[in-house]
Amino acid sequence: MTALLALLPILSVFVLLPVLRRPAVQAMTLSLLLTVALALLHWQVSLPAVLASLAQGVLVALSILYIVLGAMALFSVLQVSGAVEVMQRSFMGLTSDRRIQVILVTWLFGAFIEGAAGFGTPAAIAAPLLAALGFPALAAAALPLIGNSTPVPFAAAGTPLLIGMRQGLSEGGSVSAALVPAVTAGGGMDAFLGQVGVQLTALDLLVGSLLPLVLAALMTRTFGARRSWREGLEVWPFALFAGLAYTVPAWAAAALTGPEFPGIVGGLAGLLLCVVAVRRGFLQPARPWDFAPRESWPPEWTGQPLPPLPPRCTPPLPTWQAWGPYLAVGALLVLTRLDALPLRGWLAAPQLGFSDLLGTGISQSLQPLYLPGFVFLVVTVCTALGYRLSPGQLRAAAQRTAHSLTGTALTLLTALPLVFVFINSGPEFSASGLPSMPLALAAAAAGLLGPLYPLAAPVVGALGSFVAGNATLSNVMFSLLQGSVAAQLGTSPQLLLALQASGAAAGNIICVAKVVAAAAVVGLSGREGQLMRLALPPVLYLLGAAGLLGLLLSWR
Repeated sequence: MTALLALLPILSVFVLLPVLRRPAVQAMTLSLLLTVALALLHWQVSLPAVLASLAQGVLVALSILYIVLGAMALFSVLQVSGAVEVMQRSFMGLTSDRRIQVILVTWLFGAFIEGAAGFGTPAAIAAPLLAALGFPALAAAALPLIGNSTPVPFAAAGTPLLIGMRQGLSEGGSVSAALVPAVTAGGGMDAFLGQVGVQLTALDLLVGSLLPLVLAALMTRTFGARRSWREGLEVWPFALFAGLAYTVPAWAAAALTGPEFPGIVGGLAGLLLCVVAVRRGFLQPARPWDFAPRESWPPEWTGQPLPPLPPRCTPPLPTWQAWGPYLAVGALLVLTRLDALPLRGWLAAPQLGFSDLLGTGISQSLQPLYLPGFVFLVVTVCTALGYRLSPGQLRAAAQRTAHSLTGTALTLLTALPLVFVFINSGPEFSASGLPSMPLALAAAAAGLLGPLYPLAAPVVGALGSFVAGNATLSNVMFSLLQGSVAAQLGTSPQLLLALQASGAAAGNIICVAKVVAAAAVVGLSGREGQLMRLALPPVLYLLGAAGLLGLLLSWR
């Protein structure tokens, strides 16, 4: 009964968003009220703990809004200056095939940004870029969410593994007793997490390498004039090459350097290889593919119109200057995340937040200078000055940014409090002695499936990302459970933890916070259910393929 009740908040989100197609603000408000009622009545969470959890969620929501604000401000400046038009021409000069464009932007460029920054930054950059290239708004929002999945466990220089999983495997600051033998045999926690990373990238070689082909096929099936899977599958040689161009370097980086750099190395190496391949015509389709004429698009494909652009009197920018701000963002994100440089310590030191709120032990902080939003805003200001924008252009950029943030703010300020009430429902906050809602669900799955549990391990990880909003928190919630189940089954804890991380990456595609942010930057606020329905089949592919592969490996 407890597990079924814990499932209700998640079911309510799915029913209200993808099924009943309610706006995210309505869906998340109703689901939040349900979650608070369950926490107070069944889990008997204290009222101060519920209020502290709500405040914690608001602060995390503000951190995500900060990132979206920076990404949208930069893109708006690039739009009003004409830089986006130059980017569009440069991309069209490289290839006019939309299937190749979506692989380059969402799979490879997105992987590099994810490895450097994380926090949903790739979708915030890639979605408006695809929209500017002429993609329908619905495709521009959904496809970056799907493409930005496999690199997620190595986001922000390996944060989901090095911080999230490390914290999840610890109790009271030391390794959980259930995991001590495996961690000791692995050579210590750092080496153990490195082995998890290698196992994960090995799974990606077989599962993630096919994702570019899934992207192309889903795009032609959903947005093509003929609604054809075949048109997307026609690019299988290049799609497979692009998949391996990321996963092989990422596996090598995981094996040689650890979990910090697989995303950065895989994304950058893959992007360079594929750009060279496109320029030389290697594995390119015989005929380019494009969307039907814009006037034939259904209304649900298009976003809300943004404020009009002011007329420009300046000559077009050179290509290097148009792309310069995004190159600067990528470089600064990498430089500010390297331990070898002092920038990381300087930027991470200032913090805003609270500790032990209302005497509950709940703490949350925000690092305003370390979050990617700060890098975006710095580059935005420098770009506006460098481009010498007029007051009218600056005003138009501000209007476009504000227009995109309104719906996002309302949704995130209801979605993230729900997440933390859901998570903070364990014995340390309640008088019932029941496990927290997410642990009750995961424990029920482990008890029901027994030796077949590896099939469900990725689903547990996806559940954590969907509820918590990112893979790091999913690993915090469920890593100890996955490792303990591995010990009970007599299988490799590194394998089940790799499946946990893989599932967390897949769940990241449809987590409410990321979906809301992606919808906002292309004018789709209020239609998040459409994005979830479109993104769900790739999520099921990733979870099913990883689960079956994990089951086979556990038997071996």
